[in-house]
Amino acid sequence: MSTDLKGKTAIITGASRGIGKAIACTCASLGINLTIAARQEGPLKETADEIAKKYKVEVMPLVCDVAKLEDLENLVIKTKEKFGKIDILINNAGVSSQYPFHEQPIEDFERLAHTNYLGYVRLIRLVINDMIKNKSGAIINMVSGSTLCDPLPRNFLVYSSLKVGLRAFLKGLFWEIRDYGIKITSLLPGVTDTDLTGKLQEITADTSRLMTTEAIENAVKFALTVPSNVCPLEIAIINQQTPWTKPVIPFKQTHPGK
Repeated sequence: MSTDLKGKTAIITGASRGIGKAIACTCASLGINLTIAARQEGPLKETADEIAKKYKVEVMPLVCDVAKLEDLENLVIKTKEKFGKIDILINNAGVSSQYPFHEQPIEDFERLAHTNYLGYVRLIRLVINDMIKNKSGAIINMVSGSTLCDPLPRNFLVYSSLKVGLRAFLKGLFWEIRDYGIKITSLLPGVTDTDLTGKLQEITADTSRLMTTEAIENAVKFALTVPSNVCPLEIAIINQQTPWTKPVIPFKQTHPGK
């Protein structure tokens, strides 16, 4: 993919606020036209208007629930009708669920799987054949820094295990399609100060352990602007003090008989 991005087209999911909105602004600053997707029409349209006015690019807002295949199909069709082709896909939409496993509502499992795993895989499948035909494209995916932890962080077992599966899929996809000139990049961020993480209990109590979106924006810009024969396969963006790096078993323990 050319490093001259002006006039290219990107789809960004979960883009009405938080990390998605920040990434959309970064892309727009590079001259990329956008389709931004999210579930709530009001904030989505406000974001589209704000970005278009500030960066002088075309921005199309589309209401989309990435857990629904028909919404993803509509997202791709409308983008191609508007812009002609899709050069960049940034999968960012996600939902979180923080519970000890034995207390987690069973209905959460399907919601997490359809949004955080199938939503990504399905949308990639819907855009990738055109990218193969054009022998060019960039697909950037928001995975999770929690996939770097072994064992996975407590209270995030279902969420993180789905992200582990997504990370494995994306690695395999890179090797499978790299000869078509398509770049696959996974971002592995630590806990970031957004509306999503603000709802997490305990994890966000100490704000010094949170990142702003700036480092993630820089990672996206890096992935999009490296030379055409270079693909950043994975970029881990971790706050030095992220709570997920704390040991699950404390270093100091009291042992029986001592």
